[in-house]
Amino acid sequence: MSLGTSQKGCKQHMRKWNLQKISPFKIIVFGFLSVILIGAFLLSLPISSAQHIWTDFLTCLFTSTSAVCVTGLVVRDTATYWSIFGRTVILALIQIGGVGVITIAILITLAIGKKVDLKSRSLMSYSVSAPSVGGIVHLTKFIFRGVLLVEACGTLLMWPTFAKEFGVLNGLGYAIFHSISAFCNAGFDIMGRVSGPYSSLTRYAATPSINLVIMGLIVLGGMGFLTWSDVLHNGFHFQRYRLQTKVILTTSLGLILIPAVFFYAKSLQQGTGMEKVWMALFQSVTTRTAGFNTADLTKFTDNGKFIMIILMLIGGSPGSTAGGMKTTTFAVLVVWLYAALRHERSAVCYKRRISDNTLHSTLTVFMMYLTLFVVCALLISTLENLPLLTCMFEVASAIGTVGLTLGITPNLGVASHIILIMLMFIGRVGGLTLAYAAKGKLETYAKSLPAEDMMIG
Repeated sequence: MSLGTSQKGCKQHMRKWNLQKISPFKIIVFGFLSVILIGAFLLSLPISSAQHIWTDFLTCLFTSTSAVCVTGLVVRDTATYWSIFGRTVILALIQIGGVGVITIAILITLAIGKKVDLKSRSLMSYSVSAPSVGGIVHLTKFIFRGVLLVEACGTLLMWPTFAKEFGVLNGLGYAIFHSISAFCNAGFDIMGRVSGPYSSLTRYAATPSINLVIMGLIVLGGMGFLTWSDVLHNGFHFQRYRLQTKVILTTSLGLILIPAVFFYAKSLQQGTGMEKVWMALFQSVTTRTAGFNTADLTKFTDNGKFIMIILMLIGGSPGSTAGGMKTTTFAVLVVWLYAALRHERSAVCYKRRISDNTLHSTLTVFMMYLTLFVVCALLISTLENLPLLTCMFEVASAIGTVGLTLGITPNLGVASHIILIMLMFIGRVGGLTLAYAAKGKLETYAKSLPAEDMMIG
């Protein structure tokens, strides 16, 4: 073997070894960032705008980030500003962001007949919050089939309503777009041409066929794929579910019903009779990272807006299409606080002790979201000279990847738009950011230092 061949083989081996050393966090974040940049480039092309003009990069970056991070905040009305090609790009970005970049990559690998290696299996387990790499390929196929089935059902159920209003073919397009957007918890809509820009689904506030389907898609998308698998495997035998599934189901139910009752009784100042019931229930569901609205959010009381902020920060469940701190984070915080007030050493839920690692991760995620939420709301309020509660609403919507707005996002300055872009990205990959940041040399250094207690409270 020649020296040149030996050096070439050595370099190839080193490159392979270096790729193996890259953490799953970095690969997933780079994947999301790559899709966002590609999407921004495509949206900037004249073919993407309705007027066939070049669109400024910040607008395209904001829209692409919002789509990939399944948020729904926009600076240009989706229906009136973007062309059919532009809306198709946005829909593709929503689908990729909702299902997950790594999931799409593995599906492509399987489609072309290649074997999924251990590194890819590990990436997939991180991506969907799976407990192990065992059975991850089967889970990926299950996710793919499940997503297609649920989105197809959503399309078929909404098609008749849209067909009556927009015609058969146009109605099918409306049904497909809103089914994917709802399931992926994205909140993008294309009602701007018929209801006015930024109108969302307000024209269907009292239409059960749209309300029920959209809410069902939002809830299914926000439950998490592992929860699907657990429920389908064990049926209605609640006791057989994993602890995570039990927590997700009960917490989600509570976070839907309790706020809905509050909105109806104390906060919703519009609608009458059943229309008000639908509005209260829909707004309770959609604040959990979906981004659609059937009521005018500016007419809610301040108490109602604050409840929405809390719901947006909590978000959906792990391994789902939703964002936010996650329902499990909220549930563990409540259980841990209850145990602490009773001076108990361990937090217990459904006869299972919550591990110290889970508690540590929960507190870290909570503090990260809370800090970003407060600091960025203050920054935008100062930069834009806007009421703090209004800015808190917009910031919670961004970091929770929700997409609900009080109408200020399109009119914000460049700096505020950049802040919201950053928050949307962190909101989508924040848990992975935390996992990566918690490891490293500082951990070893900290363990070598002496410990000392402090008085708390």
